[in-house]
Amino acid sequence: MTLSWLKKLAPGLKLCDVSRVEYQQILNAYAVYHERQTTMDFHHQLKGAVIDAVDEGYIPRDPTRKTIIKGRTPSSKKIKYLNQYELHTLLSSLDLSGKINWDWLILLVAKTGMRFSEALAVTPSDFDFAHQMLSISKTWDYKGEGGFLPTKNKSSVRKIQLDWQTVIQFAELVKNLVPDKPIFVTKAHVYNSTVNNRLARYCKRVHVPIISIHGLRHTHASLLLFAGVSIASVARRLGHSNITTTQKTYLHIIQELENQDVDLIMRALSGLS
Repeated sequence: MTLSWLKKLAPGLKLCDVSRVEYQQILNAYAVYHERQTTMDFHHQLKGAVIDAVDEGYIPRDPTRKTIIKGRTPSSKKIKYLNQYELHTLLSSLDLSGKINWDWLILLVAKTGMRFSEALAVTPSDFDFAHQMLSISKTWDYKGEGGFLPTKNKSSVRKIQLDWQTVIQFAELVKNLVPDKPIFVTKAHVYNSTVNNRLARYCKRVHVPIISIHGLRHTHASLLLFAGVSIASVARRLGHSNITTTQKTYLHIIQELENQDVDLIMRALSGLS
């Protein structure tokens, strides 16, 4: 993406001709269409390549020094998720027949908070039904040619506790399947738009807010937080590399819970004499 934008903004510019003025003009042009943080990421990508060029002696100095990062005002971003009633209504409308379909993947993501790529990579051998556990140790390359890939980070390798109902459902569902093959992938090319479109149709049908498959991950985390599960436990279940990521993502929910805590504290203190 950085390369494609560079070709668009400066198609005839050679590296040896890049001055600080030209570089700043490129960043300014990019910032017209992007937020400041995205412009900063664009700058870091370019700067890394330029520094390599300096180190190799292709150019005498670094034209990316002391640049000014601009960008559009960030839009208000509030993650989309369903409340408990809406999720129950949605899941009740799924076609959970005896045969594997995308509805089963929707259910599993809602119950575990897995990423879409992690859910696609689930095989029958990943289930430990005796201990009600699901092992996450790989992802599926749905954006490329298919096949297993490593997880997003080391923290994403984890075991997720399953409720007994999900255990019973999937134990029956995968008992005759090949142990080491993905249960949801029948062909190499899988598109998340396929599942998102199916999910959107169900949301419309039962009159709940339309969310994506990633929105189900947010829904899962949100319900746990509102149920009083610690932020640390939610972070581990989601496979976040650190608790800060979870705190930033669900800041508005945490603030809402803190407001409820204030009410509880005041009630407790008012009872003291």
